[in-house]
Amino acid sequence: MPKRRRRKLLLIGGGAITAVVIAGVVLWILAPWAPAIVISQPGPTGQRISGDGVFANYFPALTGQRGRAVLLLGGSEGGIGKAITEDAEALQHEGFSVLTPGYFGVPGQPKKLEHVPLETFDRALGWLTARPEVDPSRISLMGVSKGAEAALLVATRHPELRAVVAGSPSSVVWPGIDYRTFRAGSSWTAKGKPLPVLPFGPLRLSFFLGHVNTVYTGGLKHLARHPDAVIPVEKITAPVLLTCGENDTLWPSCEMARQVQARAEERNGAHVTILAYNDAGHECVGPPFDRSSSDFRGLARWGGSKDGNDAARRDDWPKILAFLAR
Repeated sequence: MPKRRRRKLLLIGGGAITAVVIAGVVLWILAPWAPAIVISQPGPTGQRISGDGVFANYFPALTGQRGRAVLLLGGSEGGIGKAITEDAEALQHEGFSVLTPGYFGVPGQPKKLEHVPLETFDRALGWLTARPEVDPSRISLMGVSKGAEAALLVATRHPELRAVVAGSPSSVVWPGIDYRTFRAGSSWTAKGKPLPVLPFGPLRLSFFLGHVNTVYTGGLKHLARHPDAVIPVEKITAPVLLTCGENDTLWPSCEMARQVQARAEERNGAHVTILAYNDAGHECVGPPFDRSSSDFRGLARWGGSKDGNDAARRDDWPKILAFLAR
């Protein structure tokens, strides 16, 4: 091969490799596959709270009377998402004062779901307790997905809570989420120290096809090696309501709900009730959607059918409201 042609091919090949490397670096920095973090506005019936370590939306009860309140925690979407804001508004219209704190991806909090201090939720509870329209003896805690994991942990620290609701829950502390490296330390810290975690299982092809739960089910197989990662739910004094979909493809929420219930029973903890739905997935908890809405069309994203998740919501939401009310 003539030297000139060889040099030309080397230059072309080197340029192509450089372009691929640059593109890879750009993709790593931008991480376009990571979901955008949304900080929803509180709307006409709410207000933005910012200061003293609390960044949240607050929805005071519309009754004008001193009464019940709920600390409501969203999931791995971060910020203060649209779905959790809608849940807060629905609770507000049922007579609750509701605080939805952002715990990562908001000003003053970690940028990603890693090493989130549990003290963030302690401060939020303290803020809610001090409100003049809130009866401090009637405060409950509700979380969904990673927010349910947080809710169960926070409930072990607050015996004053009256009720705990965990939608699509976890029984253990999992690693956090870093969309750039796909590796992260513990999701949570207490007194500056990361909580022990149950490591994820191995990545499989099904993970990239939408069955994210494979890394969680794989991790649960080795739970016996990591007993310190289990949430000590026996320390919770309030009654607990768990709701889950048997076909959850994000993580095995029903399996973990049953682990929570079994541990509470074995160790004389608080009473735990499970609402489990066969044709439902991760989106099984919350107020029902209008069937013509885009929210309804997305109900099957993480398992189950649209109709199955809708039926679960129509069954569990009134029960959640009654549980929180009493």
